[in-house]
Amino acid sequence: MTGAPFVHLHLHTEYSLVDSTVRIAQLMERCAADGMPAVALTDQNNLFGMVKFYRKAMAAGIKPIIGADLRIANEDDPARPWHLVVLCQDTAGYRSLSTLLTRAYLEGQVRGEPLLHREWLTAESCEGLIALSGGLHGDVGHALHNDHYDLAQSLLDGWQSVFGDRYYLELVRTGRAGEEDTVQASLTLASDTRTPVVASNDVRFLDREDFNAHEARVCIHDGRVLGDPDRPKHYSEEQYLRSGQEMAELFADIPAALENAREIARRCSLDLELGESVLPAFPVPQDQTEAEFLEAEARRGLETQLERIFETREIPPNERDATSAPYFDRLRVELGVITSMGFPGYFLIVADFIRWARENDIPVGPGRGSGAGSLVAWVLGITDLDPLEHDLLFERFLNPDRVSMPDFDIDFCMEGRDRVIDYVAQRYGRDQVAQIITFGTMAARAVIRDTGRILGHPYGFVDRIAKQVPFEIGMTLEKALDQSDELATMVRDDEEVEALIDLARSLEGLARNAGKHAGGVVIAPTALTDFTPLYCEDGGTQVITQLDKDDVEAIGLVKFDFLGLKTLTIIDWAEKIVNEAHPDANFSVTQMQDRDPKTFELLRSTETAAVFQLESSCMRDLIKRMRPDRFDDLVALVALFRPGPLQSGMVDDFITRRHATNKDDIDYLHPDLKPVLEETYGVIL
Repeated sequence: MTGAPFVHLHLHTEYSLVDSTVRIAQLMERCAADGMPAVALTDQNNLFGMVKFYRKAMAAGIKPIIGADLRIANEDDPARPWHLVVLCQDTAGYRSLSTLLTRAYLEGQVRGEPLLHREWLTAESCEGLIALSGGLHGDVGHALHNDHYDLAQSLLDGWQSVFGDRYYLELVRTGRAGEEDTVQASLTLASDTRTPVVASNDVRFLDREDFNAHEARVCIHDGRVLGDPDRPKHYSEEQYLRSGQEMAELFADIPAALENAREIARRCSLDLELGESVLPAFPVPQDQTEAEFLEAEARRGLETQLERIFETREIPPNERDATSAPYFDRLRVELGVITSMGFPGYFLIVADFIRWARENDIPVGPGRGSGAGSLVAWVLGITDLDPLEHDLLFERFLNPDRVSMPDFDIDFCMEGRDRVIDYVAQRYGRDQVAQIITFGTMAARAVIRDTGRILGHPYGFVDRIAKQVPFEIGMTLEKALDQSDELATMVRDDEEVEALIDLARSLEGLARNAGKHAGGVVIAPTALTDFTPLYCEDGGTQVITQLDKDDVEAIGLVKFDFLGLKTLTIIDWAEKIVNEAHPDANFSVTQMQDRDPKTFELLRSTETAAVFQLESSCMRDLIKRMRPDRFDDLVALVALFRPGPLQSGMVDDFITRRHATNKDDIDYLHPDLKPVLEETYGVIL
């Protein structure tokens, strides 16, 4: 490469969803190889890929520039909104962009496309943003293309009143109709008004050879057929990631446009603070800190639980101190860890919405996952399991040597889950609470079907190919060709199948659509738009973050899992049916003993339909073999039903030893291991 390096400031990645086949990891490899000092992310109307882009760029030694390709409502032609590229100079710019994108999704959607209205863009709302005019597709460029010079000048004046010297006329040369005329008219306007110009290549794919795959991607989104002569063609094969040398040659007559791209990169310095978690302040009495309030609540809860233990176990007064001592010791240790790691607020927030759910007759699960090992969680009512009684370890949940956020998986009745989320939104502010986005990708089978459709193949033909892909989590086309002889033969013997699979492979794994996380909810200490823009489907009411669960946690927000569990709903229905039939029974499953003989008799009969984790045919077979008769057997049952134990022979060893007449013959490998492994018959489970 010769000459100064170029900085691409207008570039879509796969997270634009509507177009682009640019994968972030490959983009950074290319930028690094070409010596580009910086590169911008300007996906269409979103920041879905921001954190991934930022991290990959920093890892590659490339300066990340964060921005978006906005759509501005066009009152004269609503079907053709104006384009405006904006780039974040700093944190203020990021918050401005986050707020604008959120408003576009919540207030400006037209036929599924989020639009900004021109009057929403003011000097205040665009603080910290640099703007590129959008070339031919911006309002200024369109006016110039139609020889409306006075209108273009008036529009330019309006934008300069918003952005000042941060507004640039964008020059694009990708061979599309009208572009060069617009470039020349833009140069005249720039000269007359002393407005800076900047070169871009409106990038949609990495190599010129990727154009066909990009067009296929566009057709998949638009529901078109690739060979349709009447389909709109908005792109050219020149919209690839040109090297610095190629851009220098393309704009050799306008060197200022190249230099301004580098100048804009120098003006943009957004530093994202990743990895520092922040929680909303939990309201506590004025004379107490969150840690002091948590300790007071935990001690009060423990005393209540101990009174219940004394009563149910009929422990005499002279033995109660000995019974209580391990609980208070464990409480002291856990509170010390929770406080030292800065998580008192997290426990108080979770305990609060679970308490509200129970007070409002919304069934809540007893607790699962490593969180059940916390005594503090038990005494606060977050879980219903005594961790000391079941020998559960707190260190699996929180450990100072492995700093990570606590993560309770909280199950709610399917019918009441949304009410709990609504309570949290009311308590902390609706602008501070949202669910979390997920992204569907073009997986192996689906991408075959999508590709076959846009190539115009009959459904039966495509279906026969797709069904050759093994149904397995994590399956790829590469693996499918290795594992399916039939698919490999079809590709080898049929040119149409080969072409379809080749095109599908170029698209496989790309982000395809946005969805909603099953249970993730974030609660921010201030407005969510300080951290992430928000997303909402057209006509929808569910507001979700534009960053997925990993990225939203990286940016500093804490995820709470509100899981809807149908089993809790069924149990709730069953309780109501029993109490309606027997009004005096006052029946509740929480009152049942964990060694109830009739319950285990029913379980051993394998009538376990709708019983969470115990209803599959393989699990029913395991129940028949194990014949559980106590709660600990169920714990072992669920632990054994994993690929590792099932494939290693551990299950057979466990069942054989459980039913052995003489347990003294069990080999514990070493005498010191017997106290640890005796409960699982010498199997390390």
